[in-house]
Amino acid sequence: MEPAGGERRGEVSLDKGRQDPTRYEPGEGCVTTLVRIPVRIVVLVLVVPVRMVWDVLAGCAKTVDRAVLRPVGRALRWLGRTLVVTPLRALGAAAAWLGRTLIAAPLAWLYRQVLTPVGRVLRRLGGAIAAGLALAGRGLGGALVWLGKAVFVWPWVGLWRFVVVPLACGVVWLGRTVIVAPVVWVYRRVLTPVGRGIAWLVRVLGVGIAAGARGMGAGGTWLVRHLLVLPAQWTYRRLLTPLGHGIAWLARGAGVALVWLGKAVFVWPWVGLWRFVVVPLACGVVWLGRTVIVAPVVWVYRRVLTPVGHGIAWLVRNLVAVVAALLRWTLVVPAVVLWRHVLRPLWRALSATVRVVVRETADTFGHCWRVAGRVSRGIGRLLGTLLRWIFVDPFRRAYRTVLTPVGHALRDSVWRPAREAVRDAGRAARQALTTARETARQTRQEIRRALFGSREQRVREPVRADAVPPLAGPGAPDARTLGSSTTALTKD
Repeated sequence: MEPAGGERRGEVSLDKGRQDPTRYEPGEGCVTTLVRIPVRIVVLVLVVPVRMVWDVLAGCAKTVDRAVLRPVGRALRWLGRTLVVTPLRALGAAAAWLGRTLIAAPLAWLYRQVLTPVGRVLRRLGGAIAAGLALAGRGLGGALVWLGKAVFVWPWVGLWRFVVVPLACGVVWLGRTVIVAPVVWVYRRVLTPVGRGIAWLVRVLGVGIAAGARGMGAGGTWLVRHLLVLPAQWTYRRLLTPLGHGIAWLARGAGVALVWLGKAVFVWPWVGLWRFVVVPLACGVVWLGRTVIVAPVVWVYRRVLTPVGHGIAWLVRNLVAVVAALLRWTLVVPAVVLWRHVLRPLWRALSATVRVVVRETADTFGHCWRVAGRVSRGIGRLLGTLLRWIFVDPFRRAYRTVLTPVGHALRDSVWRPAREAVRDAGRAARQALTTARETARQTRQEIRRALFGSREQRVREPVRADAVPPLAGPGAPDARTLGSSTTALTKD
């Protein structure tokens, strides 16, 4: 326990020596204290009459609103609804009917009877124009196709059909007639029999030579060489080789001629057109464009626009830099210095002072307004009590003690008997009128029954159609005229 207590005592001593500093407690400053009391006194003196006047005006306004403005508003609303809204609705309905009658119906009729047929006619006309344009386009396309064929196809087709094919047929016929037919004839009529004869001779001579060679030896060999080998070699070298060379030369010549003809017909015209027309014309156009347009534009861009643009850019950069520096050192820097070191501290001090004054004034106004309300309420209650004591209570006492008994006495002794007498007189008059009306109606019925009979008798005894009326005589009644009447009640 002692070490623990010693440690506690040590800790307590350390805590006592390490006390925190006292914090600043925010309170009311000197400005608040100096401003509050005078402002409250002045505001209380000024606000109490204003609050009393305000309460009087508020009461009068409520009375005027309840007694005057609301009935006037209801009357104005009724008048507005009667004189403005209802006529405007009627005018709107009339305007709508007039719009439907004078605008919508004519427009609908115009759309149905005029615009729709015109639109249909225009649609048909547009279809006809489109069909004509399509036909014209097809005709123009056919003309362009025909022109293309006439310029690019038909010349080559005609050249092929009427030049190249006949020429090739002639060349083939000439080659067949001049070269192939003689060669075939020579081959069939000369070389084949000669070859067959030589072969037969060679076989016969070979058999004989072989038989003689077996018997003769060297003499047979010399004879075979001089009779077969040397003539065969001479025939090959002096006859067949030149003939083959001639045929090959003719074939090469025919091929060269055909190639030259193909180039002359198909290649050289286009090559000449390309080399001597298209290329020089394109080169001329390119040279003209480069000389007339590109070179001047490039020269103007390099020698005029580029230096001028560089100079303008340099001038603008320098002007902007100079103006920025002038504005910075003449306006921005002084304004910043003025704001930081003069206006902002002054603004902070003024804002703090004004804020304190405004807050205290507002609090004072609120407090004085509440106090003035209580004072005004007390004065109002006092005045109301005095008015009730002076005017209301005597009038109420006089009404209850004097006017009410007098009114009841007048009601019971004068008003009720007079009302009952008037009511009885009216009831007797109504009964007399009803009786007189019934008597007159019964009298008229009796007179009519005495003169004309009852309705049942007229139904039971109908008048015959063949009955002859009596003739007018001295004793007969007068005939009916415009001035006379047959009714018993109106007859003189």
